Amino acid sequence: MGAAAGKAAEDVAAASTMTRAEYRLAVAEQIILGWHCARSSGADLAGIWDSDATCTNESLLSAVDEVLLLAEIHAFPMASAARRSMQDALDVAVSCLMEEFLRLKVWDASQMEVRLGVRFAVGKFSMPAADSGVSLSLAFPTTGRISMASTIDELYASGGSQSSRVGAVTMLLDGEFFDELDLISPASLSVLHQIALRVIRAGYTKELLHAFTNAPCDVLDRFLTILGMECALETDHVSFEDAEWWTAEDMIKRWILATKLVAKALAVMQRQLQAQSCGAFDRFKNDYFMAIAKNSIFVLLRFAKNGFTSTEAPDKLVYVLEMYEALSNAAPGLLLLFTAQRVELVSRQVEVVLAKLARALRAMIGGLVARIRTADCPQTTGSAARGVGVHPLTRYAMTCVELLSPHRAALDLILANGAGESVNSLGSLVAVLVTSLERHLEEINPELSNNDDAAAAAAASRHLFLATNASYVARRAVDAGVEPLLGDGWAARRGSLIARYVASYVEACWAPVVACLETAGRKPVKVAAKFSSAFDEAYDGTRVHREIPDPALRDALRKAASEMVVPAYSAYLQNHPKLQKNVRYTSGELDRLLWELFEGEAAERNKL
Repeated sequence: MGAAAGKAAEDVAAASTMTRAEYRLAVAEQIILGWHCARSSGADLAGIWDSDATCTNESLLSAVDEVLLLAEIHAFPMASAARRSMQDALDVAVSCLMEEFLRLKVWDASQMEVRLGVRFAVGKFSMPAADSGVSLSLAFPTTGRISMASTIDELYASGGSQSSRVGAVTMLLDGEFFDELDLISPASLSVLHQIALRVIRAGYTKELLHAFTNAPCDVLDRFLTILGMECALETDHVSFEDAEWWTAEDMIKRWILATKLVAKALAVMQRQLQAQSCGAFDRFKNDYFMAIAKNSIFVLLRFAKNGFTSTEAPDKLVYVLEMYEALSNAAPGLLLLFTAQRVELVSRQVEVVLAKLARALRAMIGGLVARIRTADCPQTTGSAARGVGVHPLTRYAMTCVELLSPHRAALDLILANGAGESVNSLGSLVAVLVTSLERHLEEINPELSNNDDAAAAAAASRHLFLATNASYVARRAVDAGVEPLLGDGWAARRGSLIARYVASYVEACWAPVVACLETAGRKPVKVAAKFSSAFDEAYDGTRVHREIPDPALRDALRKAASEMVVPAYSAYLQNHPKLQKNVRYTSGELDRLLWELFEGEAAERNKL
């Protein structure tokens, strides 16, 4: 007992008929209750310890110790009024200790910020640029939705990949950065011992264990502010509307980064806490750590479950898939932080969130397949608008395939439980998407120019359109690395399909030109003139000057056209040698012209 408290008790005892124990209780009770009432009324009173763990209120601590001592020695009979007063004072004293514990700064993020050069704040965190005093904001960009006409480059530019600036921070955390930091405030250890010692003496260990559920953690709280939503830390509801200034993609990226940071930090925090000697608090270290770990993990789980497990929009598929993967990858390490008695609760909650995310992803995949089957694509410009280019739906479908391909392991696991219509893996999903795409494209009637009103011209344009899109699908499947997932014969079947489209195009476009040479009973000069006119019409028509960007397909079309036209024309000239000097084209000139097909606007510019 402090000198002031002891002297006051002696003075009271000398002036009254109370027992000495009653006087001591009265003095301690007056100090404790007076402080408690003042704090409850909003007065800004110092606690027992300050932020540096220095005792700044000796009289209050002595009063708490006095009540504890009186309780330990059973100073008052069980049913006495003094015993009831002592119990009330003891309750308030322990409450005071709990408040001191919750105010204590056990974890310190300041060294982390200094070493990393990052300032964390709600909604963003910033990092100074190297060798400058300029602060570089590491906020996520606002991204747009995937549109039907998007190319892969446009998707990545609009946020399809992780921000490079966030990647810079992630690379730092992938190393031994945390291991080199002292995340525990050394001065707090002695206070933890003193609080635990008094709680144990008072027999209020359950109250301390309960207080752990509200214990602050400066390190984890800094990372959770990346979510930028204080409500996520305090409530059970999170939704897109809580942060209207962000897109869903922004929120998911923030969540993924926060999850990685929290998982990394928790592992290091546990090692550092276990390495410390905290005196009487040592018996509580595991419970304390698991409480703050559970709190931070449940914030992340609640954020994911309430905000993203109900969305079914296919445009969110890749982002929610990345969230699923991040949680799946982090879960084993997070569960190792808990004892066997505590791990079941956390594991069950992780499984619930993963199951809900998987269910949402399967719904998104179903929506993606439906979109490919029924999508009405907007009008486009260039060769696609003229009926022979890559259709926007084809670009969209294969862009989705390319974005999904890096996530094969997760998709195979999710789809193994069934997404309907024999979709049970990434390979089967790609097969369904391609089949649905081809059926949809078969129903599309390509636009024709004013010169393409004949049935043969329409057929040629259609086959050229189908060949272009089939070739694009094959090329993108190879680029995405999914071709092996489609079976050994897929590439061969795809090649045969493209070859049939090429043959059908040549038959529709160039067979009528060659047929001009088969006119019996006409003068060779007129036959040659008719052939040249038909060739010019076919060659100069808009359908033959359309650009085919795929070199392999372009060469296949040229080769097939040349093999149909040039040999027949050469044979006719050989059978009519007198025409050699009176025809518009030689065989070599025809061959050269045919091998200039499908250069599009580039060919027109070269002619100029």
